[in-house]
Amino acid sequence: METTYDVLIIGAGPIGLAAGLEAQREGLSYLIVEKGCLVNSLYNYPLNMTFFSTSERLEIGGIPFTSLNAKPTRAEALEYYRRVADSAKLNINLFEEVQHLQLEGEMYRISTSKGSHLARHVVVALGFYGIPNLLNVPGEDLPKVRHYYFDPHYYFRQKVVVVGANNSAADAALETWRKGADVTMVIRQPELGSIKYWVKPDLENRIKEGEIKAYFNSSITEIREREVDIETPEGKITLENDFVLAMTGYQPDFSFLEKIGIKLSEDEKRHPQYNPETMETNLPQVYLAGVVCGGMDTRVWFIENSRDHAVKIIDHIKQEQQAEKV
Repeated sequence: METTYDVLIIGAGPIGLAAGLEAQREGLSYLIVEKGCLVNSLYNYPLNMTFFSTSERLEIGGIPFTSLNAKPTRAEALEYYRRVADSAKLNINLFEEVQHLQLEGEMYRISTSKGSHLARHVVVALGFYGIPNLLNVPGEDLPKVRHYYFDPHYYFRQKVVVVGANNSAADAALETWRKGADVTMVIRQPELGSIKYWVKPDLENRIKEGEIKAYFNSSITEIREREVDIETPEGKITLENDFVLAMTGYQPDFSFLEKIGIKLSEDEKRHPQYNPETMETNLPQVYLAGVVCGGMDTRVWFIENSRDHAVKIIDHIKQEQQAEKV
């Protein structure tokens, strides 16, 4: 027999967990459904990643997050969110992918890879780390091309091309170089982009000293088993190459949003439609929370500035319930 919930939350990232904590505190029945592991996006971050934010800005539900250093690491964040889920006994189904939802009367039927659930309200708290922005060049489908970077040791004594200008590219370039890789960066812009303030001078100096090669105003045009072609301001060059780390960013699952009926803007930003006061979308009783609210502007929303989405949503649901009782 299916269980009926006041709220079903899609995504067990930090903001999905925050929504679960708020629902629990307000006495609402809820279920969090996650297609991967707990805080799946954070799990897939690079092994040695350090957050730009301080630990208190990553806290959810008022539960303290202590860190050994001013900036917490990936490992510390995973530990924190596991402990939050455990200590609060959050109701979470992991490795269960939501495939569709359909309004049936006043309830939504949420179909998943493991069955279905009924809920009066739905919170879509998807991240953006699951779908990479592609280079769209010949050879991108070769096994040597990686859109996710995890551990630098793998690239010891390898010729590595890192594509991108921001934090992910900077970390991949510096870490693989320090572990013995021959690193070349390919950057479309005329200069480095948005990089953590304590990392950027290091990378600038490595480029200045010629220890990491960098081609600015340039782009990869073709990838082959042992080579890559790069279009530079001086013309096309061909480099010997073992691996390409395409650190070109990621995007929310727009196809899922469209499939369930959430309207997106028609421009390249693809902003989803929602009320910023309540976070309710064009679908009644369906809400957005977290980075998914920014569409392609994935640098607008972070954990620290979207934690209050959970509060707005649950407040709106409680007000709706109280109004129905009058």
